[in-house]
Formats: sequence, C-alpha cells, structure tokens
Amino acid sequence: MGFGSYDESEQQEQPTESDDDTEAVDVHEHDHDGDVNVESDVDTDALVDRLGEMREE
Repeated sequence: MGFGSYDESEQQEQPTESDDDTEAVDVHEHDHDGDVNVESDVDTDALVDRLGEMREE
C-alpha cells in the first residue's frame, strides 16, 4: 500500500456488541484485606534524605 491507500475491510462497519452480549467485569475480583508490615534497620529520616539525594541526581 502506498501513501493514502487503505484497506477496504478496515472501512467496513465493525460489528458492535450489545449490552446483552457482554460479560460484566468484576472490579473487586482481586481485592484483598490485610496489613503490610516492613521491618528495617534504616531510620525513616535516613531514607527520606536518600530519596532527596536521588531526586537531585
């Protein structure tokens, strides 16, 4: 295909799905309840300082 050419099949009307034919998406399928705990020997202030250094680089 050259510039300005097109595939006629792309121009044909595409079938549309009606609401009756589609499946609903469960947006809560992968929800989890719980806690996250992180243990570290590094002080929070030291981590914040390091983040600031990384942003300056």
